[in-house]
Amino acid sequence: MHCDSLSLAGKIPARIARLEELAFNFWWSWHRAARNLFKTLDYTLWRSTGHNPVQMLAQVSTDRLEELAADPLFRRQFDAVLMALDSDLHNGHLWYPSTHPDLVDHAVAYFSLEFGIHKSLPIYSGGLGVLAGDHCKEASDLGLPLVGVGFLYEMGYFRQRVNGDGWQEAIYPRFNPADVAVREVLDEAGQCLYVPVEVGDRSVNLQVWHVQVGRTRLYLMDADNDQNALWDRELTARLYGGDQEMRIQQEIVIGLGGLKILRALGISPAVFHLNEGHSAFLVLERVRDLVAAGKSFDEALEIVRATTVFTTHTPVAAGHDVFPFYLVEKYFHGYWPQLGLDRDRFLALGSDAGDRQGFNMTLLALRMAGQTNGVSRLHGEVSRAMWQPAWPDRSVDEVPIGHITNGVHLPSWVGEPIDRILRRWMGPDWVRRQDSPAMWERILDVPDEDLWAAHVRLKQKLLALIRERARQARVEGRMTPEQILCAGTFLDPEALVIGFARRFATYKRATLIFNDMERLKRMLHDRYRPIQFIFSGKAHPADDAAKHVLQQIYQVAKDPATGGRIAFLEDYDMQVARYLVQGGDVWLNTPLHPHEASGTSGQKAAINGVPNLSVLDGWWAEGYTGANGWALPPAKGYDDSEWWARDSTEAAQLYSLLENEVVPLFYKRDGDGVPRGWVQVMKEAIRSVGPSFCTRRMLIEYAERMYVPAARAAIEAGIP
Repeated sequence: MHCDSLSLAGKIPARIARLEELAFNFWWSWHRAARNLFKTLDYTLWRSTGHNPVQMLAQVSTDRLEELAADPLFRRQFDAVLMALDSDLHNGHLWYPSTHPDLVDHAVAYFSLEFGIHKSLPIYSGGLGVLAGDHCKEASDLGLPLVGVGFLYEMGYFRQRVNGDGWQEAIYPRFNPADVAVREVLDEAGQCLYVPVEVGDRSVNLQVWHVQVGRTRLYLMDADNDQNALWDRELTARLYGGDQEMRIQQEIVIGLGGLKILRALGISPAVFHLNEGHSAFLVLERVRDLVAAGKSFDEALEIVRATTVFTTHTPVAAGHDVFPFYLVEKYFHGYWPQLGLDRDRFLALGSDAGDRQGFNMTLLALRMAGQTNGVSRLHGEVSRAMWQPAWPDRSVDEVPIGHITNGVHLPSWVGEPIDRILRRWMGPDWVRRQDSPAMWERILDVPDEDLWAAHVRLKQKLLALIRERARQARVEGRMTPEQILCAGTFLDPEALVIGFARRFATYKRATLIFNDMERLKRMLHDRYRPIQFIFSGKAHPADDAAKHVLQQIYQVAKDPATGGRIAFLEDYDMQVARYLVQGGDVWLNTPLHPHEASGTSGQKAAINGVPNLSVLDGWWAEGYTGANGWALPPAKGYDDSEWWARDSTEAAQLYSLLENEVVPLFYKRDGDGVPRGWVQVMKEAIRSVGPSFCTRRMLIEYAERMYVPAARAAIEAGIP
């Protein structure tokens, strides 16, 4: 990548010149009026570019732009959108500035290896990144001074192709930043800004890119430039690619390099938030700065700890980064003297006497952060038990890990037909009051037929997307006639659709529903009350066990005995996710309890009136009310060696719920064809999940419990 930002100067008429400003701020991605403006600009281009206004403006003809600049209706639409943008970007009366006016100049730096802002910016793999993207968007909506730090991956996460045998293939297309709303950061001389970071015994030059997400600034590092050796240019090539040595190098870059970039930009955050342990080396770099300024290690650690927030997302021990000691020594042997430490004390920061398997990044973050949290109530409990050996003098309940349950950014995930209902019945400003439970009570007043019609429209859009993707793949020669069946082209729009879409990992048990195939087939082929399944998701390229799970699903989908009632959508991304959580009838989740940290896809489904059918794990253990969906209690009394018996027990519960409750309720219709009882479950899902599991509630909780105390500690310590 190099310094060649897309310039639209001179192409767009002066009257509508701010279209470029709008396109380069992802604010448009969660404001419907802005998206409608770009649709009006050129709907065909809107679709062919994957809803990417930067590409649209590069490709649209000047004649079309001149035509729109002279169109009074378009100008009125344009003016209204830009007025809303200005109001959001410059409003001093948002929640955070109004509640904590003395802290608006004290930034929170949010470090994450991935950010899911929009499909067009492929720097995310799944839930962790999408959560980070939602975090940035809500920070903008609340006026919270958040600055994101991450990587600009030139090959992003992989594109998924599933061959005729059902085996996942990974494709890494090169990402062109000129095609999306990212721009180079320039230095004082007007040249691209490069920041050096020491990676072991060599220096790597990082180019800095800027992404604007409403009010939130996101800075991305990129090593793919001609100032670096070829092997170093690969450091930011792929998300979660390479071996352990590549991984420790990436985590040195995000931690040490991220802080250097903030310094180069003149940004001095008061608070640092580590989204997972990948960036935990950041705390060491902050300590090193303070030690260089004359503090002792212990004094510096006290300051850093008071101003650092750490969120852990992984309840599975294997999901935490642990590096061999020899690798840590290789890259940090010249580093620990600068902290005032010797080798043993340095290595002890990421290990403990009871577990000397390696240097654990999560343990480093837990020890160096003053405020730590899991991402659901249950995950907090699991994390305290998991990490209790690191605090041998404390009971499990005294381990300093709390919880803040994840939420979702409602404007980004609510479907348009549901949004119209919310605007009509809750008011056009419902987004600003989304964390008010009283407001959501009004969903009970919505006529059943109106809510059902909105859902039917979203279901039609989902099935249309499935057919169009299959048609396009067939035209391009990527899909055989047999695979057309697997793609869902023959799904019945009148029949119950159950969605299952997420990262494929063995503990998520995507194939639990196949435990008793004969019983399942009877439900699939019931003449009057059939059910259907749509699966989607990616397995990590190195996780062959998860690939075999995916392959099993694909083989079942191909089987003529399932009659086209089971579909697999390849290349799961944010766009596919949006259609699935909005258009399915039921959202299925069957993780092995208690391995689901939180999960947010079910929250996205629920706010669209799609009830959950889930194991009582993660967020659903808090969200289930008895009336807003269906719960699968985890089977008790089985150990790991009896997994088959446990799975059989839970699968039998799942079949029973489907046969006796879910399916009968869905198909029980009145004379108008409306399933009144089902709609009541839809309403309860929206009413109960909306205020409690939105990012508005989540981020206010982070602010009040973590950011504000940490910012005040920074002020007390004399940190700008």
